[in-house]
Amino acid sequence: MTEQDFIPETYSKTKDSGSVTWSSPSNIALVKYWGKKADQIPENPSISFTLDHCKTTTILSFSKKESSDIFSFEVFLDGEQKDSFKSKIETFFKRIESYLPFLRDYHFKIETSNTFPHSSGIASSASGMSALALCLMSIEKELSGEVSETYFNQKASFLARLGSGSACRSIEGDLIVWGTHKGIDGSSDLFGVKYPFQVHQNFKNYQDTILLVDKGEKQVSSTVGHNLMHNHPFAARRFEQAHENMSELIEIFKNGDVDAFLKIVESEALTLHAMMMTSMPYFILMKPNTMGIINKIWTFRKETNSKVCFTLDAGANVHVLYPESEKDAVLEFIKSELAIFCQNGHYITDQIGFGAQQISD
Repeated sequence: MTEQDFIPETYSKTKDSGSVTWSSPSNIALVKYWGKKADQIPENPSISFTLDHCKTTTILSFSKKESSDIFSFEVFLDGEQKDSFKSKIETFFKRIESYLPFLRDYHFKIETSNTFPHSSGIASSASGMSALALCLMSIEKELSGEVSETYFNQKASFLARLGSGSACRSIEGDLIVWGTHKGIDGSSDLFGVKYPFQVHQNFKNYQDTILLVDKGEKQVSSTVGHNLMHNHPFAARRFEQAHENMSELIEIFKNGDVDAFLKIVESEALTLHAMMMTSMPYFILMKPNTMGIINKIWTFRKETNSKVCFTLDAGANVHVLYPESEKDAVLEFIKSELAIFCQNGHYITDQIGFGAQQISD
């Protein structure tokens, strides 16, 4: 598939108004993408677990307007109008206009809400942009007629990527690959694809508890951080490392080696933050409590032979990953020893999910 495959022919149907609703989850990368080329193309492949409970629901209402000279939309979060979001949506619309030529023909009302608190420190761009992209694809499907499920998901992922890179990994589940990798046929820089190989039972129904260390806004945005990889002294080796770890995970997912899995996952998390700390300008997004949690996890694992591990996004919060078979023990450990490191003791218990869902037409 190329970008040209997502440019539609003339629409065969018309629609004056309507509304569509999609719910789309967040995701957590196991192999991280950090650094991108033009048009949201990743410098290296990544693979993620799709989450289940942490998701965004978007209602997109649309009505035909007389003039097609400008984009026309309003944005609401939890019922409150959010003009501060309009700049990001306008940039998104500009990027995808050639792929969805109906965008200037309608006025849109975007009503969005998250199952997790907006200020919880979980990036909502992946779930939010994927939900919006799916709503827009549903409109295009009405205008075009029949569209295959494969094409629908690929184009939704392609569009979501142009809003937020990681959003392309939130369309489906439970394991999603984004970025071309020689060992995974069908992998693409343009959109996420379902992991195509065997996955051992050990990795089914994996659990993810998100420890909310810091609910504040990051002092350095992910966009700025990605751009700092362009002249990074260790960038080339990092991109090679990501390819190598992807190759190793293929075998790990097949044979069920959880010990090897946790080593790669934790190494990837720490490497991500090492890239931040060695860029110019350098910055640190981890907090003292982030390190406190990591050390507690390492101690607990050594003392109990648990398979619990951690990963990090581009922030201070910690994702605690563990097999379903350890759920009770790990949740007790989190409650008794890790919650104290969380802001106001807050954490969110989640697990692997299987992608977005349309709620209504």
